[in-house]
This record gives sequence, C-alpha cells and structure tokens, in this order.
Amino acid sequence: MGPGISWYDVLGVLPTATTGEIRRGYDAKAGLLRPGHLSGANSTVLSATRRAQEILDAAWRVLGDAQGRAGYDEVLGIWRTGEGLAPPPGVPSQPGWDTSDLAPIAARGGAAFLLGGLAAIYDLLTPSPAPALPRHVTVPEVRGLFYSVCFAAVGRLGLRVSAVRLTERPMPVDGVVVGQSPAPGHKARRDSQLTVQVWHPPNTRS
Repeated sequence: MGPGISWYDVLGVLPTATTGEIRRGYDAKAGLLRPGHLSGANSTVLSATRRAQEILDAAWRVLGDAQGRAGYDEVLGIWRTGEGLAPPPGVPSQPGWDTSDLAPIAARGGAAFLLGGLAAIYDLLTPSPAPALPRHVTVPEVRGLFYSVCFAAVGRLGLRVSAVRLTERPMPVDGVVVGQSPAPGHKARRDSQLTVQVWHPPNTRS
C-alpha cells in the first residue's frame, strides 16, 4: 500500500488476527460494495468502489495465505514466536535490552564487566535525538480506501483530514473515499488539510 498503510489497516484487523478474523474483516468491508448498494451511483463512485474492491482483494491474497502473510510480516518487521508476536531482539541503544547479554563481558573479568555495564547503562539512559520531520509531505492516493483507513494513514503523515459526505441518507457504516484534494503526488505542508469526498451505501430503510 502507500506510506503508513498496511494490509492489516485495509481490512481493519490487528497483526495478531487469526485467519478467520481476517476473513471476517474482508467480508464485512466487501459486503458494503455489493451491486445492490451501488444502484444509481455515478461513475466517480463506481470507479472508486471498484478500486476499493481491488484493494480488499489484494489484502486478502496476502493475509489469507499463511506463507504470503509470513513474508509480509517479515517485511513489516513483525517477528512471530509460535502463535504470538514478539519484537526483534534489543540492542544496547534500545529500551528493553537484555542485560544478560553482558555475560560475555563478565567472562573476561570483573573490571571489563563493570565498564561494560556502565557503558550499557549510559547508552540506555541517553536519549536519542528525534529525527527532524520534513516540512512537506507527498499527498498519497487515498481514493478507494475506506475512510477510517484514510484518516489514520493521512494522520501519520502529519496531514489533517476534512470529509465531505456525498450520501444524503447514509448507512451507519464506514464510507469509501471517492475523491480528494490536493491530488495524489502533490507536495503539501505538514499539518495542512486534505479534503476527501466520502461515499456511503445509502440507507434505504424508511
């Protein structure tokens, strides 16, 4: 996907989700794109919802396949031990570094162990300088994303989202982004506004 968007985000599930939970996430979102909900929709909405279905299908192809999901998790930096998730091993400059890693130093003598321990403590307590954030970001393509996914991803980039609802009487469900301004690829100042047009399936109940 685009910057800050994972296939887990697309389906609205956590990386700890079971295959069954992933399938239910897919079915719930795909169900909102059924032809019956799109009756009378204009070409802009139809184009965006086709893209939304393609995105959902791509997410399911990756996460619904055990081997594909394992490779994807490795790319994301998710480390699995058994059925759970575990962070990658710590290093001296990261919180949570295992001090048992000082054992090889201890084996070389007390003074070396003491100096190694002090160095490790200093490393743990010294704050790392925060990297400077760029003043401008590239606006991503969000057309075809469900609004909740768009909102979270764009927020991670430092942009604010303003939504224009297109459906007069919408179902109380997540909508699909069918248009955006600025356009994808535009360089925008951090904290500037991205306006999106959001379509919801119409509520046909009286």
